[in-house]
Amino acid sequence: MTLDEIYAPVKDDLALVEKKLATIARHDIPLLGKLLEYALINGGKRIRPALALLSGKFCKYDLDVLIPMAASVELLHIGTLVHDDIIDNSPLRHGKSTVSQAWGSNSALLLGDYLFARAGRLAATTENMRIIRGFAETLMTISGGELREAGTSFDMADAKENYYKWINDKTASLFIMAAECGSALSGCPEEQIQALKEYARNFGLAFQVIDDILDFVGDSSQMGKPVGSDLNEGAITLPSIIYAEKYPDSRIIHRIIIEKDKGMVAEAVEKIRSSSVIDECRDIAQNYYNKACQSLEKLPDCEARKSLNALVTFVIKRNR
Repeated sequence: MTLDEIYAPVKDDLALVEKKLATIARHDIPLLGKLLEYALINGGKRIRPALALLSGKFCKYDLDVLIPMAASVELLHIGTLVHDDIIDNSPLRHGKSTVSQAWGSNSALLLGDYLFARAGRLAATTENMRIIRGFAETLMTISGGELREAGTSFDMADAKENYYKWINDKTASLFIMAAECGSALSGCPEEQIQALKEYARNFGLAFQVIDDILDFVGDSSQMGKPVGSDLNEGAITLPSIIYAEKYPDSRIIHRIIIEKDKGMVAEAVEKIRSSSVIDECRDIAQNYYNKACQSLEKLPDCEARKSLNALVTFVIKRNR
């Protein structure tokens, strides 16, 4: 299924979220308006706002609160990407220059801050303390996770455990927030909210593992960034960790991460691609996928549930 087919139950409402983002992008401060338009318009797959809307389909589907909340989730997501690109000194995002590359780190930093604040204000319009608290906790989790990663020295003994903590904080937490907000705002019973949160956690973990796989085996023209970008930026992800575990006598990952030898990145990418590591990583993503699908079985059988199942399937099979 294509994303358009998967999004069918909320297609018109996603268009309203898009209009909300376009409205936010219009600002009377000229530079801020340019930055917002560049970051918000025609970007990404809108998976997180779709997840929020689909999670609201199981009970009272109230667009008055769900549209602002779905937009809030996307603003928070985009704000984290803007800040990530500053930290990683990334030149490209979705095939175009990052905000920090095009306008400088200072402007990008302030844009990210603005997006966080604007997202928080939208979340507050729901006047729901669970949602407002959840938004703040998610932002703290994302920020804390990045700081933990930045402050942790590379050690193979703890690398895999640290990686799973990192992707839970960095990626899965926002998926969980989207699912919890959509279902809670729709008045779903607590057991349904918890089932959707568990689905979202495993969905987010699968998403990030696949993303990290694609950094080694994807098509750079489709991904909009060079293959091996993570290693080149000093980030050690699951394929690199498993390769270093399987081949302890090879110090190529150590040389790249510890000794900052970026000249070894292309060789490392080729070694990982030609090993069994990618298949092992796909098995791990598949396990998260299976757990996500199992959580959905606790929910009423409806079009929204079918779309949520198809969405995580789409992610497992994606190539960009």
